[in-house]
Formats: sequence, structure tokens, C-alpha cells
Amino acid sequence: MPYELHYWPTIQGRGEFARLALEAAGADYIDVARGCEGEGQGVPATMHFIESDEVQHPPFAPPFLVHGKVIVGQSAAILLYLGPRLGLVGKSETARLWTHQLQLTIADVVAEAHETHHPVGTGLYYEDQKKEALRRAKEFRTARIKKFLAWFESVLERNPGGSGHLVGARLSYADLSLFQLVEGLLYAFPKASRRALKKAPQVMALHDSVAQHKRVAAYLASERRIPFNEDGIFRRYPELDA
Repeated sequence: MPYELHYWPTIQGRGEFARLALEAAGADYIDVARGCEGEGQGVPATMHFIESDEVQHPPFAPPFLVHGKVIVGQSAAILLYLGPRLGLVGKSETARLWTHQLQLTIADVVAEAHETHHPVGTGLYYEDQKKEALRRAKEFRTARIKKFLAWFESVLERNPGGSGHLVGARLSYADLSLFQLVEGLLYAFPKASRRALKKAPQVMALHDSVAQHKRVAAYLASERRIPFNEDGIFRRYPELDA
């Protein structure tokens, strides 16, 4: 039974964290909203789960995963579900909780990155809140990026399984998500992120290692990998970077 991933078809966004896990594991999955409406896929198929009264546990918004009768929303919850099924998390309860905690922290950074260009409201255009965005982005790039990356650096240094992974000695979904976080930060804030990463060499080494993973590398080089753009979470506005 293939996994059905539902997310907007033109951006990486929060759906990319689940997509990377599915790709790295070589899982059988369908990227539903990017499929053909004539075959029961596309955005209408995704909106059905959000809008239909027939759905008992409707997700608030994409991304969400459908697997048989199971519907799981929120990136961290999707990965909590997928992790043991894809072999991307340790078997012990301690390892699973720690990996989940790491993922939730990554979600915090992603939310803060989004707020740099939409600090007032998500329903407003960036141009309608540019003054506030300049102020919010300054705090993010001068304080928050380096604080988060320094924490992940310390996690890698303290990992009993070695600094090559966040948890244990094998690839986990947290490793994949940290890779994606670094990718997004380098796209949106290349100057500030490069400065912070100079003080987080283990984080950068993990990023490079994930990029070289056989299945991940193949995915990154494929058309399935949607390029970063200014409709997603990580947006490159030069005036917000320095």
C-alpha cells in the first residue's frame, strides 16, 4: 500500500521534510497534489480531506499523510509515524522521543524563518509588511540562526553514536530534516547562514553527508525536487540578509 503525501504542488515547504524521508527510504509513495486530476489526484484530492464532512479526522492544512485509514497531519507527526516504518528512527522509546524532540525544534526554526517575511500576517503580501519584516529578519539572522545551529552542533558533538548523526549511528529523519533546514537557510539567508555555519562545522558536515546519500542525491538531481522559490517558507529577499 503506497503512502499518499499531500502538499501544495509548487513549493517545497513543510511537505519537503516528509518527502525527503520517503525518498531516502526508497518508499512507495504518491505525491498526490502533483498528480493528474483525471486520475483522482491533484489539488482537489488534497482539498477533499480538508473540506469534506465525510472525513472524521480532517487535517488543518497540508502537509498530511494518508496511509490506508490513517490520516496524519503536521510534519513532525508525519515523521513520528513514518520513522519506525521506514527504518529512520531508533527502536528504543528514548531514541524515538529524542528524535521527535529534534524534529519539533527544527519546526520551531522553520516557523521563525517564515515569520521573517510574514511577521504581521500570513494573509498579507510581503510588500504589505516589509518594514516589519526588515526588523524581524535582523533579529533572526543576527541571533536566532546562530543560536539554533550552535545547539544542533552541540547535539552532534554529544551523540554517543558519533558526530555523523544526530541520534545513534544511523541515518534518521532528524538528519534529513536538519539537511533541509540548512538548505533552506542557505537559500534565504546565504550571508548570515554561512557565517553561522563556520562555527557549526559538524552541522555542515552532516548536511554534506546527507546530500551524498545515494537515494537523496538521486532525488535532489531529479524533477521531483521542487526548486526553492518565493512562494515557499524559505524565501530569498536580499534586503533581509546581510
